[in-house]
Order: sequence, then C-alpha cells, then structure tokens
Amino acid sequence: MKTIKLTTAIFTLLFLLVSGVTNAQITSNEIDSLLRIAMDKFKVAGAAVAVVKDGKVVHKKGYGVKSVTTKQAVDTYTNFQIASNSKAFTTAALSILADEGKLSWKDKVKTHLPEFKMYNDYVTENFLIEDLLCHRSGLGLGAGDLMSFPDGTDFTIKDVLTNFQYFQPVSAFRTQFDYDNQLYTVAGELISRVSGMSWEKFVQQNIMVPLQMNNSYTSLAAIKDRTNVATPHSTENSKSGEIRPISLFTDMINGAAGGILSNVDDMSKWMLVQLNKGKFGNNLEKQLFTEARQREMWRIHTVMESNPDPRYNMHFAGYGLGWNLSDINGKLRVNHTGGLPGMLSVVTMIPDLNLGVVVLTNTESGGGALFGAVSRTIIDSYLGLDHLDWVNMYSKRMESQKSETDSVTQKVWKVVAAAQSTKINPEDYTGLFEDKWFGKVEIFLKGDQLWFRSLRSPKLNGPMNYYKATTFAIKWEYQDMNCDAFAIFGLDEEGKAQSIKMKGISPNIDFSFDFQDLDLQRVRK
Repeated sequence: MKTIKLTTAIFTLLFLLVSGVTNAQITSNEIDSLLRIAMDKFKVAGAAVAVVKDGKVVHKKGYGVKSVTTKQAVDTYTNFQIASNSKAFTTAALSILADEGKLSWKDKVKTHLPEFKMYNDYVTENFLIEDLLCHRSGLGLGAGDLMSFPDGTDFTIKDVLTNFQYFQPVSAFRTQFDYDNQLYTVAGELISRVSGMSWEKFVQQNIMVPLQMNNSYTSLAAIKDRTNVATPHSTENSKSGEIRPISLFTDMINGAAGGILSNVDDMSKWMLVQLNKGKFGNNLEKQLFTEARQREMWRIHTVMESNPDPRYNMHFAGYGLGWNLSDINGKLRVNHTGGLPGMLSVVTMIPDLNLGVVVLTNTESGGGALFGAVSRTIIDSYLGLDHLDWVNMYSKRMESQKSETDSVTQKVWKVVAAAQSTKINPEDYTGLFEDKWFGKVEIFLKGDQLWFRSLRSPKLNGPMNYYKATTFAIKWEYQDMNCDAFAIFGLDEEGKAQSIKMKGISPNIDFSFDFQDLDLQRVRK
C-alpha cells in the first residue's frame, strides 16, 4: 500500500509540474499520468479516453479493468454503454432523413405518429419533430422515466406515445429547459415509421456501417460475444466505499435516448465526422449529413442558464438537437454526458480548435467526477489555460455531495429505526393502487412486514418501514442506484389508505426516478 501511495504521489508531482506550463498542450504520457491519479482518487474500475485534433486521433487508450472480478484490462475496443450520448446519433439519423427529403424538423409529430398525445390539445397538435429533441416540452425533469428506470419494465411504445397526456406541465410549452428521455424514445419510433426499419437497424446501417464503427452496437441484445463489454460497477450504498460489480442495464423500448454501446476507437470516428461537418472518408469525399443539418443540430433551440465562470468567460448556454452548446473563451463548446447505472461518459468538442475528447467509464459515482476532471484538464491544455487541479476540485465536490446525501438519508433511517415501536395497523395501508400512466402497485403484508410491489416495474419492490405521520420509507430490493423513496398515504375518515404520493429520499436521487409524478389511487379494498 505504501508503494502505491508513493507511486501516485510521484505521478501527481510530475503531472502538476508539466501541466503548470501555460499554453502547453497535454501529451499522451501526461494523460496516462492523469488517468492513474484520477482512477485512484475516484475509485474507478475502468476507463477509456480518446482525443482527436486537426482530423487525427492523437490519443486513444484504455485504463484499468473491465471488471474487478475478472481483472481483464480495458482496451480501445472495450464497449461501454454510452447512455445519453446516444441522443446525438438519433438527431443525426433524423438529419439523414431530412437530407433525403423524408421529413422536416418542422413536421408535426402527429403527422407521422397519429396516436401521439400530450397534456393538452394545443401542445399535441403543434408539437414538432424538433420539439422532441431539445427538452422544452413543458413537462418536468425526467417525466415518465419510471417507464424505463429501473430496467426490466413492461412498458411499450404505445404507453410512451399516449402517457404524456396524464402529466401536469411545470412550465409553458417551449419556454423552459427540462431534460426529457421519453421524448427521444418517441423520436426513435418516428425514425422507425418514416424509414421502415427500427431505430436500431437504421442507426447501424446508416451511421455505424458508413463510419466503420465496426465494434459498436445499437443494443445490448445485438452483442453475441460480450467478452469485451465493460462491467458496470457501483459504490452506491456501500459503507466502506468498495467497488462492486452490478448488472448491465437492459435494453429500453428503443435505444434512441440511451441504448448505444461503443468504445473510444469508434467514438473517435464519431467525433471526426462531427468536426468535419458531416464529411468522412480518406479525402472527406463522403457525406453522412449536410453542413446545413449540422448547423441545425448545433444551433441553440432551448436557452439554459449560464453560470458565470471567469476562467472560461462564458456568456451563453443552451441545448441544440442532441447536444449541449456553450461558449468557452470565445469558442463554441459542443458536448454531452451520458449516465446509466455504473456507466458514465462525456463527449466534448471545440470546433474552432478542431478538437474532440471522449471519456468512457464503468463506475458510479466516481466515473462522473473522473470524466469531468479528465476532459476539463485536456481541454484546458489546448485552450492554453494555466493548470487547475480539476482532480482535487472534483474530489472535494464529491465529498461534499456525499456528506450532504449521507446526512439526509442517515437521518431518515434513524427516524425509521426510532419509530419501530410506534403502533400502527398495517392492514389500514394494504390494497391495490393505480396511477394513470404508471399502472398498478400492490401494498401487502409479507409476514409481518408491509411491502410495496409495482406490477409493471418488477424491480420496484421492497419493505415499507414506518417513518412518521402517514409516511413510510421504502428500501428497494434494487440497489444498483440510489433511489429509495417515501410513500405518503392519504387516509379516509376511517383511517384507511385511499391514495399514495411518493418522492425520493436522497437529495441526490437520479432524476429518472420521477416518483413525484405519481398519483396512486385505491382501486380495490
């Protein structure tokens, strides 16, 4: 252990010495040193990094292991679930169809998907294809994601197309940014209807094959040999912080919001075609999509709040079509992150510098800190900025966030423990309850223990422990993500449960667990 710490200290010193030189572009050896430091600091099992500059791949390498169990090394062809970085493939697919004249961004969604229904008639009738892609629907953050999270639900595309009608908007249509996965699922179905093939097949044939992304896949099911697929890991709900393997997130209704598995070798090709304005091939003689389509994807459609940052002199931020857009020292920054349980990634491009960086990781929650620290350090070097110790900064942020989260959740479970002597009649709370979009849940007795079970999302089941008033805390059997929840019962005059409202316990719960959107009403005594 002392030898490891000494080695890490030496690498840290070397990296800081080299990186402290203003205007020095980072070298491959320095990136190697940075990754060793960051992986140790953030407890990340495996990662892969690629950098493209001026039309060439200048760095491409795997680090760590695919699995802490097998100890097999990550290489440049190791596939990671890139999660929401799949969204840009969806907008590229729509761009190809637009170039072919088969659709327009301004087409009404109902023209192609007549059964599509939003929360009021005006929005339903005026919802455009581009509205599916830029998070300005008026729906709340992560609305409807419980149809996909955790994985293993039985919701269908029909459910997604029609369930938005049951949600209450949180803002006026096209006025506010609120991230939405399910509308990308709708976009995937639209691609299928227009092209006559599934989203998965269209993206494979029209993007991955032409770009020779030969080792990437549009679904987990498509991979017959998974020996070079990274295993996701988690430190969530681990008292000692040890890394534990968890299961790969299974395929969603379609992969348009987050279904792709890829590697840094192939993602380098993806960044190059983006930086080359849709052109590819040895002499850029081929065209994936036109420059006009790229301008549409890289134009702000939804304004986002820009946090003042004197280091980068930022003035604006917004969302295009599948990409986050902002300015950084007078240059456009195009980027996106992706996250599934144990799989976190980032793609960042600075077109004015002809620069692209991709970082793929297989550990939650340290992977997010790692990709942030690594990508920022690399980009800062090309911007000619003085060294800033991003690894240490992200480490402090992680510790602060974890401390806050632990404080809140620990307090809840202490209250639960102290309330176990409280006398309640558990049968007052049992019964079948139903939400219009999420379906039925059953509250029943398992022995002497009150239990929650979702009929459509099998992983959402677990014991309910009395908290206070008419509120119970649910500890899900599913623990791959931090998503334990409160169930707040509404009682009738006889003290019998008639309704359930829910919300996450942790302040750091993933937004895709949109328990707050549920309105469960009793359907059977």
